[in-house]
Amino acid sequence: MNITNLAIEPVAIRVWVEKRMIYMELTDGRVVGFPADRFRILSQASDEQLQEVQLELGGHALRWEKIDEDLTVAGVVAGRFQLPLQLAA
Repeated sequence: MNITNLAIEPVAIRVWVEKRMIYMELTDGRVVGFPADRFRILSQASDEQLQEVQLELGGHALRWEKIDEDLTVAGVVAGRFQLPLQLAA
């Protein structure tokens, strides 16, 4: 087996929210950010609710307990969003 062909799933070591943008620091040093409004439930959440994000499953998932929302880190990094990007007018 060729080890170079193995896909390494991204893992987050830290998550935080600033101005409705959710940021994740990954184990490889990257910081990935995305707008909360790219996901249906998060787009309806208050700023305070967004702040309550937790890392789960060893850094493989993001969890908002009170609004019952879960996202995979791999899905976010791959750009699998539910809603289109809303550009400012």
